[in-house]
Amino acid sequence: MRLLKNLLSLLISLLFICNSVSLQSQDKQFDLTKGVPVSQILKAGEKHKYSVKVESGKFAYFILMQEGVDAMITTFDPDGKKIQSFDSPNGRMGPEPVFLFTGKKGNYTLEVSALEEKGHQGKYKLTWEKLEPKGLTPQAQIDQLFTPWNRTDAPGAAVAVEKDGKVIFTKGYGSAEPEYNIPITPLTVFHIASISKQFTCFSILLLEKEGKLSINDDIRKYLPEVPDFGKVITLNLLMHHMSGLRDQWELLAMAGWRLDDIITKEHILRMVSHQKELNFNPGDEFIYCNTGFTLLAEVVARVSGQTFPEFTRTHIFEPLKMTHTLFYDNCEKLVKNRAYSFYLDSTGYKKSILSYSNAGATSLFTTVEDLSLWAANFENPVVGGKETTTKMSTRGILNKGDTISYAMGQDIGKYKGLKIISHGGADAGYRSFLVRFPDQKFSVNVLSNLASFDPGGMAFKIADLYLSDKEIVDVPKKEVTESNPSEAKTEVKVDPALLEAYCGKYELEPGQAATFTLDNDVLFVEAPGLEKTSLTVLSSNEFYVKAVEAKVTFMKDDSANSMKMKVNMNGQELIAKRLPDFDPATINMLDYTGEFFSPELSTSYTFVLESGKLIARHFRTGDVALNLIKPDVFSGNQWYFGHVKFVRDSSNSITGFLLTGSRSRNLKFEKKR
Repeated sequence: MRLLKNLLSLLISLLFICNSVSLQSQDKQFDLTKGVPVSQILKAGEKHKYSVKVESGKFAYFILMQEGVDAMITTFDPDGKKIQSFDSPNGRMGPEPVFLFTGKKGNYTLEVSALEEKGHQGKYKLTWEKLEPKGLTPQAQIDQLFTPWNRTDAPGAAVAVEKDGKVIFTKGYGSAEPEYNIPITPLTVFHIASISKQFTCFSILLLEKEGKLSINDDIRKYLPEVPDFGKVITLNLLMHHMSGLRDQWELLAMAGWRLDDIITKEHILRMVSHQKELNFNPGDEFIYCNTGFTLLAEVVARVSGQTFPEFTRTHIFEPLKMTHTLFYDNCEKLVKNRAYSFYLDSTGYKKSILSYSNAGATSLFTTVEDLSLWAANFENPVVGGKETTTKMSTRGILNKGDTISYAMGQDIGKYKGLKIISHGGADAGYRSFLVRFPDQKFSVNVLSNLASFDPGGMAFKIADLYLSDKEIVDVPKKEVTESNPSEAKTEVKVDPALLEAYCGKYELEPGQAATFTLDNDVLFVEAPGLEKTSLTVLSSNEFYVKAVEAKVTFMKDDSANSMKMKVNMNGQELIAKRLPDFDPATINMLDYTGEFFSPELSTSYTFVLESGKLIARHFRTGDVALNLIKPDVFSGNQWYFGHVKFVRDSSNSITGFLLTGSRSRNLKFEKKR
């Protein structure tokens, strides 16, 4: 998935038309004047750069307002070295704040790129808002970083920095409830979404320490209503997203639920009890699965004899003096000092409704100060002891022996050479991120009530202000590997007839394909989010895609006597088979119409043709537009309706279809009429 996301997130250059100036070259660089906004039309496949002259020791703040295009801004120092990139999760609408702390005097560069597919264009406005002396302390510099949100009439965020078990900085910015101009403070309570998962895992480990269960136990020992899939699903597999269970949110969406509906634990347990198949054999893969953590929370309740919120309160929150923290499993319950969540569209801020009445995968309410106490417990354990806190960092191991980065509700990784343990969360308009640097006994957590806020990016910017140069080590330069061959090999000549044999469509994943074509004896590739780009020839069947630093190898697929390709990028490998050529005009689209029912979800979709396009219609959630990929296979335009594969019987009549999303595979729908 990460490889595909990199392909889909390729940064395509943009064309900028600067006020009355017509740009003649995408490599030209233009000056930006403080206080003078510049409006632009952004087209995929073009780019432009802005130069700003700044003295040393300054803080500069820019704002790019997106109006129909998803833009990303990258900053470069006077020597042309990349500083950082800015891309908030707000899509095509809303602001992209850009910050610049200058180290030396000179011309700094802002380069704008579009995260868009070919042919899309939109508007934006870029303004240099502020220039002032760089703050003399990390605390002052944090205030500067939060400039866009330091107002009480809009949502914002709270931040806390912890070092050696003590909170050394904490502050709030923006409004917990803009309707009443209630400011965010360090005591503001936020819903922190998936950061909740580490507390669920910790609860399981506390019960294991008491001898009441083992993480290697079968989930059905405690929850017999979980179907018997013929394979053991252990608690440990659930804690590492390796169970194979389908994801609860995606299943609910497929069944016609809105995620702002009131969703209880009982709803989720009943849905799980009706499942007939798994995504994969338990332990074979890692696929993020919220379902497992709802089940783990119920295990805690049944084994302990307390509700899950009661158990965590008495065994974790009270001993750690996390006095403003609770698991929220009743959407009608009142919580003092709570921040409500919001999103921004072209008309302004809107409420983003969250009515969850379930806990375990999500629904932890806490403050930045309380979350710092939790982080400090890993440095000097008050609850659980060293054995338990250490075990929390145990990464999952797949059946084939590969070790994943995920460890019981936490991601294990590195940042600028330092070990980090982190996790983020996103529900409705809430955004959260907690990162721990265990060797430095240092943590940062950022909690927000705005959907377009990037808490992870802000947390690392804050960490940079505190971690000294001696602590941060240089990341080793890339060695020449399978995924970085460009500098090791020179381009060679290949018979054009051989290149032509590689042309065609290759399925990256269901509903997503890369297309290879030959133009003037040069091989080109085009994919979702990737403009048509040429490949560098490394050998008769090996090529390099410079734009995404990927190596492509073409091979014969012996089973079908056809072609397949292997993509190596960022240390990962993807195999994609070539799709058979077909003429869409030969497909009878009426074959796919009718009513289809899923026994596992107790829901129906009606497939209709409108203006030659196939539509999947649900009485509650509306229409899903389907795009023909190959005979009997379609991609959908909704996150939960990604891939549809129709099934035929021996007489070639369609009897149903299989629905696949990103976290739920092969839901069976039967044709009723």
